[in-house]
Amino acid sequence: MRKVSIFGATGSIGQNTVDLISRAPTEYDVVALTGGANISQLAEDARNTGAQIAVTAYESRLQDLKDALSGSGVEAAAGQAALVEAASRPVDWVMSAIVGSAGLAPGIETLKQGATLALANKETLVCAGPLVLEMAKAHNAQILPVDSEHSAVFQALVGEDIRSVDRVVITASGGAFRDWPIEDLPRATVEQASKHPNWDMGQRITIDSASMFNKALEIIETKEFFDVSPNQIEVVIHPESIVHALVGFQDGALMAHLGVPDMRHAIGYALNWPNRRELPIQKLDLAALGQLRFIAPDEARYPALRLAREVMESGGLSGAVFNAAKERALDLFIQRRIGFLEMTDVVSSVLDRFDGAKGHIDAALTLDNVLQTDHLARHWVDEAVLKRAG
Repeated sequence: MRKVSIFGATGSIGQNTVDLISRAPTEYDVVALTGGANISQLAEDARNTGAQIAVTAYESRLQDLKDALSGSGVEAAAGQAALVEAASRPVDWVMSAIVGSAGLAPGIETLKQGATLALANKETLVCAGPLVLEMAKAHNAQILPVDSEHSAVFQALVGEDIRSVDRVVITASGGAFRDWPIEDLPRATVEQASKHPNWDMGQRITIDSASMFNKALEIIETKEFFDVSPNQIEVVIHPESIVHALVGFQDGALMAHLGVPDMRHAIGYALNWPNRRELPIQKLDLAALGQLRFIAPDEARYPALRLAREVMESGGLSGAVFNAAKERALDLFIQRRIGFLEMTDVVSSVLDRFDGAKGHIDAALTLDNVLQTDHLARHWVDEAVLKRAG
């Protein structure tokens, strides 16, 4: 049996991973499941999968988790230190689906064990790509992409020489406001930004889709994971969300990965790699689909894409600054303290402030520096918002 752990088990990616593993219970020995505030779901999954330990990120919810697991034999723990400890337990395969920079430390701990890291947490490579990839190399660990776009690129490159790649094209749905008049965007509400035109996701990722901050992170992740230059990475709006990514080669060939928007494909590919197995996914009916549309993104509508390119050019800790500022700005938008377009303005101002402070900050790419930079960038966002309000 393969020993597996799922970090971020109660989220969308985590639940789909639990679903796939539960379909073949004799093949997997679940070591750890982690989650956030959804204690009942975490406890139910831990019981059903026979996990050794369940961890909630919130220390204040430890007793609730213990009560929910009473009599099950499943160990309960809470807090960041407990997440890292759970990641240190020997396994063969780990799903990293914790949202945000909180997934970085457990991911690095997993790599230290030499395990395969199925990476759905794009922030890991955005914040510390060179550090994480070097860690994987040093411990003979494998990182497999789970974001649908990066899984698509990974699959398109099977058997190919990365030196023959001319470009990588990542698709984007365009989010909730892709058809809005651009002059209406300053008045966009949290509720409007939280309604995706194609599917149901969590609120934060749905808003990030509307602002295209999620795609900005994915551009940076593409550069880090596949070692391509920023000018080789393109983004196109694809309203049908059927083509997940394309890879163009020097001879003019363009390899596309198509499939219905179901994350179990990318998860299942990472779970079964290097093999393919049958998955409970709807087959794509091209005749019924009829057409596929591709539209160049307007960076006036999606300025986060421009910021991503600036971050790639700057390198170093800029990714950590960008991600932390983005996460904090999103918090403030959800709290209705700033407007939809102000998120990008605030993130841009924090990046400028960091660029001006580089001579006074230890720029070495270490885990401690990434975490300290993350904290600093969030503080700068709050200062910027207070200054704008005053």
